[in-house]
Amino acid sequence: MKPSFTLGIEEEYQTVDPQTRDLRSHIHAEIIEKGKVALQERIKAEMHQSVVEVGTSVCANIKEAKDELKKLRREIIRLGRENGLSVAAAATHPFADWRMQEVYPDDRYKNIVEDMQLVARANLIFGLHVHVGIEDRETAIHMMNHARYFVPHLLALSTNSPFWLGMDTGLKSYRCKVFDKFPRTNMPDFFPSWGEYDNYVKLLIKTNSIDNAKKIWWDIRPHPFFNTIEFRVCDIPMRLEETIALAALIQATVVKLYKLHESNQGFRLYRRSLLMENKWRAARYGINGKLIDFGKQMEVPERELIEEYLAFVDDVVDELGSREEVEYIRTIMKNGTGADRQLEVFRQTGDMKAVVDYIIAETEAGLDEDEDEGLQNLPTAKAV
Repeated sequence: MKPSFTLGIEEEYQTVDPQTRDLRSHIHAEIIEKGKVALQERIKAEMHQSVVEVGTSVCANIKEAKDELKKLRREIIRLGRENGLSVAAAATHPFADWRMQEVYPDDRYKNIVEDMQLVARANLIFGLHVHVGIEDRETAIHMMNHARYFVPHLLALSTNSPFWLGMDTGLKSYRCKVFDKFPRTNMPDFFPSWGEYDNYVKLLIKTNSIDNAKKIWWDIRPHPFFNTIEFRVCDIPMRLEETIALAALIQATVVKLYKLHESNQGFRLYRRSLLMENKWRAARYGINGKLIDFGKQMEVPERELIEEYLAFVDDVVDELGSREEVEYIRTIMKNGTGADRQLEVFRQTGDMKAVVDYIIAETEAGLDEDEDEGLQNLPTAKAV
């Protein structure tokens, strides 16, 4: 049976005090309970009380996903304003201190903190998760195996966390290094079959390592409860268009890999240790570094590899109706990722609060129908 290739998108936002620009915990009733009146289960709390997550329903295509995510962003921003909060989409806050953040009073999060202690409390990060519908689990595990190759490229394009505790970390995605401290993260191994993956999960449950497969937090995984593969590697981007471009590229990647799989061509599988080399380079340098072309056994500028990536999926984007959305990847390369643009604002101003203001403005950009898509008074970062 051919997969549905449906889409689901989850975004995690910061709730920010408009005066101090620091993170501020929202009261449960302020955002979550009021939000559920309008959004039902598409809004939920996360472990830290300064994080709020939204998720679309199952969407048939990228246009539907964009319309729904736009409405969700608008609603969260409206709820924030009504309660004296700003909403910011960046994968780390430029200067907030995780030690000052309150943990959400929920048994699941209490158990995670009890299990992982300071590692869990310090996990003040914000991600983008994209689900692609694949109903057959055997097919899903093969798609995960092949799609691992593209995970570093997706990270590079999404990088949006250069700062931590008021410092320039020197990385374009510090978020993924914070999350590295959790067990069962990063790139998954290759699994020859669904049965072998299932046995792995059962062993972890039997040995009291996990209670269910949701505590396997890989960069890409078969979702334990939905018939999807879930891409979890991306920093949350600032702009709606950036999120949609990444989701469209992810969907096109899975569709192209499935076409190869269906015709018994497949895609070359690489060892986890090699893929992790590229992930490090993506986190460190974003789109302005070099990744390893394993076939050529040489370094290649990431921008060239992204052009090759876009050419790889080009023959499926029209049937998916996502050419316009995928084409926005080139806009990201022209203007810089969120990390590049944050760094450029800080270079021009020397002020972390100005960086937060920029993130908030970009988070709201493109949400009003009549709005000029370009924020002319804000910088781009073509080669930071």
